[in-house]
Amino acid sequence: MTALQKEQYIEFTVGAETCAIRIEEIHEIIKMLSITDIPFSRNEVKGVVNLRGKVVCVMSLRNLLGMADEPYTKATRIIVVRYREEFIGMIVDKVNKVTTYDEIHPPSGGHGRGREGIFLGIGMRGDQLIGILKLEELLGG
Repeated sequence: MTALQKEQYIEFTVGAETCAIRIEEIHEIIKMLSITDIPFSRNEVKGVVNLRGKVVCVMSLRNLLGMADEPYTKATRIIVVRYREEFIGMIVDKVNKVTTYDEIHPPSGGHGRGREGIFLGIGMRGDQLIGILKLEELLGG
């Protein structure tokens, strides 16, 4: 058993994908806020929000994963993570639960900076496979 297996994760949905982030990387999870647009920014950057006096850049996890935008719903959330001494918000379709995994496998493929490069590992619970996101790869691009 690796140390990763006893860690807690927040599991969430983006499109048809279920992903997870280590709970210690998450600052907070908030309901959708009004986002102020940033002109000429990359497509995945949706703008900024004011979070209790802090300006937080908000990105679309759908766009970061190569998916098209969908209208926001009551379930849409912003997961605020701490990344390189800043807070960054990631819009997800739905936050499912806090969880741990029975087994965690290294991501397969691992050639270059393909989609596999954004995963820290693959969490297994029963017959369900959940991609655990690597923030450094996802946000550092």
